[in-house]
Amino acid sequence: MIMDHSIKPIDHYLPEPAVEPVFALLKEEHVEIKVKRERKTRHGDYRRLPKGHHQITVNSSLNPYKFLITLIHEIAHLKAYQSFGRSIKPHGQEWKFTFQHLMLPFLNPHVFPPELLPTLAQHFKNPRASSDTDYALALALKKYNPSSDLIMVSEIGIGQTFSLYNGKIFKRGEKRRKRIECMEVKTGRIYLFNPLAEVNLLQ
Repeated sequence: MIMDHSIKPIDHYLPEPAVEPVFALLKEEHVEIKVKRERKTRHGDYRRLPKGHHQITVNSSLNPYKFLITLIHEIAHLKAYQSFGRSIKPHGQEWKFTFQHLMLPFLNPHVFPPELLPTLAQHFKNPRASSDTDYALALALKKYNPSSDLIMVSEIGIGQTFSLYNGKIFKRGEKRRKRIECMEVKTGRIYLFNPLAEVNLLQ
């Protein structure tokens, strides 16, 4: 059974009505939950440790609703491997079924704002490997982020410049299907950005 010290640090990152149900999901598992500083390449991850133990990490920068979705996403990896074996695809049908099953009790107005529920219901008909690839859900969840000076790439005008967290400067170009073409000013190289990527607009 998970020890109290592994769950208590995440209490204030979750919507309050979700805390006890999350604990119930984990109480029979030897799993350590770690809250990490923001990582640009992932919101969370799951690792199987030696001797039947497990580790799940989630970024501290996520708003409570995105934190909950990410945490259940990672718990679904643990449960899917237990139920179907280690040979399954990480985000295959077995994981999707498990994720849907685990999220269902949370999809109610006691846990999520009512205006989010239709978008969540649509997403969980066929959950994706990352909620960020579901534009409608990512945009809906973004409304609950703390206020920030950052702006989404999709809100920037064509030809305007912006910088990333690492200081690199880009000029926005045209949208290509689901991504936005942007040129790195220093090198002239073209990169494709998620429309929801948050950047610093340069005047």
